[in-house]
Amino acid sequence: MVSTVLTYISTELTSIAQQLRQNTVKVRINNESAGSGVILRSDGVIITNAHVATSKRAVVELWDGRVVEAVRTKIDPTVDLATLQITVDNLDAAIIGNVSNLRVGELVLAVGNPFGDTGVVTVGMVSCLVPYINKSVQKTYSSVLADITLHPGNSGGLLADCYGRVIGINTMIVYGAAVAIPVSTVENFLNSAAEVI
Repeated sequence: MVSTVLTYISTELTSIAQQLRQNTVKVRINNESAGSGVILRSDGVIITNAHVATSKRAVVELWDGRVVEAVRTKIDPTVDLATLQITVDNLDAAIIGNVSNLRVGELVLAVGNPFGDTGVVTVGMVSCLVPYINKSVQKTYSSVLADITLHPGNSGGLLADCYGRVIGINTMIVYGAAVAIPVSTVENFLNSAAEVI
């Protein structure tokens, strides 16, 4: 019975991980590996970190090996988010989750491109949800902290729940914990009038 349950869980996680890998892209700036990004919309909108998209032009490598040019269309360093646009249609966009339903101890998956590898998956759990105040804009945001392994190149990649729904964008490591910007902040950023610089 236990063996059957474990086999089922393993099969489901493998399937979810494969889908999330297809939603994740590699971002390069000036021909150097910079980090990761997440396909938000099938028309080519990609979300990543502002500290990844340091130039107005980037090169994006899709899961299937296609390499395309990207243009940075929006950036806000105060929340460390940026959008890139590529001219590829019918992309496999990520499914967006809801951070308000997230619980400490919940199983999560991170996908990114550390050390130049492609579509690396790590698994862990939510450690805590931490509110913080951005004094420069006087707004309160939340971060998702997860007990999960991230390395250089994971920045801008996704953090997803065990159903394969994206709940955050990985941004940094603090005291060994992965820190992700929650999708609620991502949605606010997308709806804001952030400047293109």
